[in-house]
Amino acid sequence: MTLEEKLDRLEEIVGKLEEGGLPLEDALKLFEEGVRLAGEVKEELAGARARIQEVIKKAEGVFELRDFEL
Repeated sequence: MTLEEKLDRLEEIVGKLEEGGLPLEDALKLFEEGVRLAGEVKEELAGARARIQEVIKKAEGVFELRDFEL
């Protein structure tokens, strides 16, 4: 799955859990999937941040940690 697909799936999971009415076992499975996907998204974003920092370092010749805006 791409990052965007993972984020879309997370939104879908949150929506289903917020609606309620799911049997407990189904809700737990969705919750587990959501936690797993959230961890994967967090890792991918951390990797993207590291790559951005490396590009800045190479472009400027000096490493400087900067926040970036989307």
